[in-house]
Amino acid sequence: QVQLVESGGGSVQAGGSLRVSCAISGITNNIYSMAWFRQAPGKEREGVAGISRPAGTWRYYANSVKGRFTISQDNAKNTLYLQMDSLKSEDTGMYYCTAGLYAPSTSTWSDKFRYNYWGQGTQVTVSS
Repeated sequence: QVQLVESGGGSVQAGGSLRVSCAISGITNNIYSMAWFRQAPGKEREGVAGISRPAGTWRYYANSVKGRFTISQDNAKNTLYLQMDSLKSEDTGMYYCTAGLYAPSTSTWSDKFRYNYWGQGTQVTVSS
């Protein structure tokens, strides 16, 4: 089993920055993909950024966040990060960390049904 615990959410003004973190515990040697998803009220959960494990060789971003968000991981600390810069009001939502047992690709990383473990989420609110 894998446990994921997000932290670092909060409120920020448009144009500001925020970093959310995801602490990973449990049996992780068969985890080959991780990602951040977000969900705004009344909307579907959508992929924001994904990364391959363990080396982080492949990184993927939704078009809406390219150039503004950066996904990274620190394997020594068993932590996944999402650095969010130039935040916009449309970035508001609950941000979820997720882990999967498969190797991601350009066409699959944002498919929420491919992931096996989910955190409880951390709220990010961007005010304009």
